[in-house]
Amino acid sequence: MRTVLYAALILALSAPAALAGPFDAPSPLPYHAPQFDKIKDSDYAPGFAAGMKEQNAEIAAIANESTPPNFQNTVVAMERSGRMLDRVASTFFNVQQANTNPTLDKVQNDVAPLLAAHQDAIYLNAKLFQRVKAVYDQRASLKLDAESRALLDYYYRLFVHAGANLSEAGKTRLKEINRRDASLEASFQQKLVAATKAGALVLDNKNDLAGLTKDQIANAAHEAETRGLKGKFVIPLQNTTQQPLLVSLTNRRSREKLFNARWLATQRGDKNDTRAIISEIAQLRAEKAKLLGYPDYASYALYDQMANTPAKVNDFLKQLVVPAGAKAKDEAKLIQAAIDKSGPHFDLKPWDWERYAQQARKERYDLNQDALAPYFELNTVLEKGVFYAANKLYGVTFKRRRDLPVYQPDVMVFEVFDKDGSSLGLMYFDYFKRDNKSGGAWMNNFVQQSRLLGTKPVIYNVANLTKPAPGQPALISFEDVTTMFHEFGHALHGFFGDQTYPSLSGTAVARDFVEFPSQFNEHWALEPEVLKNYAMHIKTHQPIPQTLVDKIKKSQTWDQGYALSELLAASELDMQWHALKPGLPRQDVDTFELQALKATGTDYPNVPTRYRSSYFLHIWANGYAAAYYAYQWTVMLADDSHGWFEKHGGLTRANGQRFRDLVLSRGHTMDYGPMFRAFYGKDPDIGPMLVERGLKP
Repeated sequence: MRTVLYAALILALSAPAALAGPFDAPSPLPYHAPQFDKIKDSDYAPGFAAGMKEQNAEIAAIANESTPPNFQNTVVAMERSGRMLDRVASTFFNVQQANTNPTLDKVQNDVAPLLAAHQDAIYLNAKLFQRVKAVYDQRASLKLDAESRALLDYYYRLFVHAGANLSEAGKTRLKEINRRDASLEASFQQKLVAATKAGALVLDNKNDLAGLTKDQIANAAHEAETRGLKGKFVIPLQNTTQQPLLVSLTNRRSREKLFNARWLATQRGDKNDTRAIISEIAQLRAEKAKLLGYPDYASYALYDQMANTPAKVNDFLKQLVVPAGAKAKDEAKLIQAAIDKSGPHFDLKPWDWERYAQQARKERYDLNQDALAPYFELNTVLEKGVFYAANKLYGVTFKRRRDLPVYQPDVMVFEVFDKDGSSLGLMYFDYFKRDNKSGGAWMNNFVQQSRLLGTKPVIYNVANLTKPAPGQPALISFEDVTTMFHEFGHALHGFFGDQTYPSLSGTAVARDFVEFPSQFNEHWALEPEVLKNYAMHIKTHQPIPQTLVDKIKKSQTWDQGYALSELLAASELDMQWHALKPGLPRQDVDTFELQALKATGTDYPNVPTRYRSSYFLHIWANGYAAAYYAYQWTVMLADDSHGWFEKHGGLTRANGQRFRDLVLSRGHTMDYGPMFRAFYGKDPDIGPMLVERGLKP
């Protein structure tokens, strides 16, 4: 089937653009939202083919333009190109990640190398590069505004970074690497989804689920029934090492089984084992870096980041590794004491940590997580928490749209309005876990903001929250609440983009800057005014009592040793994989992982890395190669910024407008250091982060 689809795509490259069907023109729906009621799985392959064909013609026209190159006929013309391809890709890749099926997986496998080749055909086009270079060389004499200068610099650096200065032989090898890497990344993602589904824990006896609520047991029974396992119980996996139900399960053997189900799901030596793919991707990336003049892939990947070099990243991480480990060690002692107090002694293991950390939290802070649960109902959190905070800070408002088609029945759509009542765009929310959905949570655009194209943003947030049993409220944890605020922080960054050019708009920024607005937005989840507005008891409708709020706040630094250590282990693992030197043989994944964690001091006792190499989606298929550190880096930026807010009046429209003007609306129109300094008043300071996480008094 894959061969047939591949051949069909090649054939379609010479077919009329009309084959693109629902993608051959901008959608007639409001804001050009995708026509999910008309799009069929069979539309994507010809859509990609027609989109690539159209852009190839557009690029050829630019490269072969007879008039001398200038900013408009070369750089702006490139910005205008590829619109059909963008419509197809922006729709397909969300649906494929959030709601895939075998047909979409096959399309992804076949189109991935074609898209890589398509990009290479643009950025390795010598005639096109000479035109861009000619404009770039004249930049000092051109009368361009700041954003246009930024776009010119962006394209020139992109061409050079993509290999435009390589010899023909070098370009040929680079194309081979890019095509192979794209195929491997697609395969990794699909194997991970399949392994995660297949690796779900199956339990035969209801007693094995002791500690779970009636609703959780009902969900496990329903999950088993949907898999044809009536009478059994199934606990699906999420794509992190720790699993949510490890907190509740009282049966230690069940906890160990659940932990190992995730730990080993992608390394069972079966068709879903990802280790061979990983070792080849790492080797290819090292070779690519050498080809382009870099000592390793991390150096290559960081060229346009705020941190900029591996040395700067490593120095940053080193400031956290020891204090995080020390705090985790102290936490482990208290957790072991909680274990010993609760019954017969056994040594703390990773599958025990979450459960007994909660017990230790309860004892230290008198905070019972079960008492919190009724206060966090998903829709109330969204509309009276996430939306409320955005309104208080930025004046934006939201209206539910039930008239627009969606790709899955659980998806909700809202129209977003600015402070003056003018329209900002559309927002889609897809919150519930499905077996055919990639793990984690994310934000992206169906449509990008751009004054050049006359488009407003159409944005989506996707998460993997547990769907309640039919007729039951969707009660979520405070961690889930934080995830909702986080992803909507990305959405605000996208909505407030105010750029002419789509390549610089909204969230089109560096990995170690794009997480800054989202991490910052998390802070409002615990803002007293916001919390009391959304944390309403599901039955009594009373706001969360101040006594519980105080307990939450006092306990915020508890377990931060674990939380930060697991992230640091993953960050160091990422950096070590991408520090591999060219010419080395393919690595044994398990051996490399152990050595990498030991070498960086992140082989913390009983604190496993948040992602093992074999299910580290961020770095092998989601564009975070040598960039997972960005989550910690941007926590630093976010904590600094929240501190600024607290010193200047907190949750006010004036403060929100200032943050919008100086950060959220800037896109990639200026360097990140000056952008941050313009808001914060100085360079980033790691001190507030250490205090906020309880690593420093």
